[in-house]
Amino acid sequence: MSYASTDGAPTGRVLVVDDDRVNRMLLRQNLEHAGHVVRTAENGREALDVLRDDPPDVVLLDILMPELDGVAVLERLKADDALNHLPVIMISAVDETESVLRCIEMGAEDYLPKPFDPVLLRARINAGLTKKRLHDLEHERVRSVFSRFVPEHVVEDVLERTDEDLRLGGSREVGTVMFTDIRGFTAFTEATEPHRVIGLLNSYFGEMIDAIFAHEGTLVGYRGDGLLAVFGAPIAFSDHADRALAAAREMLEVRLPRFNRWLGDRGLGDGFAMGIGLNSGSFMSGNVGSARRLEYTIHGDTVNTASRLEGMTKELGRSVLLADATCWALSQRPDDLDYVGEFDVRGRRSTLSLWSLAAPAS
Repeated sequence: MSYASTDGAPTGRVLVVDDDRVNRMLLRQNLEHAGHVVRTAENGREALDVLRDDPPDVVLLDILMPELDGVAVLERLKADDALNHLPVIMISAVDETESVLRCIEMGAEDYLPKPFDPVLLRARINAGLTKKRLHDLEHERVRSVFSRFVPEHVVEDVLERTDEDLRLGGSREVGTVMFTDIRGFTAFTEATEPHRVIGLLNSYFGEMIDAIFAHEGTLVGYRGDGLLAVFGAPIAFSDHADRALAAAREMLEVRLPRFNRWLGDRGLGDGFAMGIGLNSGSFMSGNVGSARRLEYTIHGDTVNTASRLEGMTKELGRSVLLADATCWALSQRPDDLDYVGEFDVRGRRSTLSLWSLAAPAS
């Protein structure tokens, strides 16, 4: 992380790699005087160990070294996804112009000629730290975007799948789509103060999103007082249907009853019911939007059918409806899986076999 010195210049952690002990000492003294935290390495192999153990903000890398020279170190660093963003400034002698040009082409930021000019050293380091700081800020911005719809522990996996534009490219995935809706909420909002409605809705969403994340699902978006989620994208899971059904069960058997008890304790009524639609199959997914605002989205017939099934839960008197595709995608069918029947579903030419969870015995 970069900070600022007393004169306002950025400071940070610098790794100096040079086989000449005097050069290392001079660079270290100069950099520490400017407020930087400095580590040194006397050869390329030691430098790679330091880089992997504790990555710095900027690397000063000598070209000519025994065992593993600076060009080889730079090549390995740029091939490492965890390190290739680090700014590297090559240290070169006057007669190493060809090697310097090669390093610039490989991705080095700049070079520092020997003997060292303190003013030039300061300028090179400051430029490198500024680039590293901008990279870190952008990384955190994108992390905050993705953490809104995937569990925190899979954010890094998602970031690794983004392109240079920091987007997930469009792809066709296979997974299970979930639509949820809270019943009777519209009538409640008409008779309740807006600030209380929003607070209540946030509490409800908090419970349901925690259930989705607990089973490693992805929150795609809000649909009024409902949610759209997917299991198996953008991170693939072979047991996506099992995860979706487990999340639905947790919503209905744990989260919703707890939310309704919370309402009752505050004198806000007898509580609400839920409807959940699950459908499995292929769909298109990816990030859409601009550089200022991105949203992860999914499209396709699988998604539309899940929405229709959620809408049918009320008329069929069921809290959850599973399409036959989701039932077949389960790696283990629960004992309480209940066949509902064959039904026409709007937007589909043929009927669908629908399943639900049997009501617990009283």
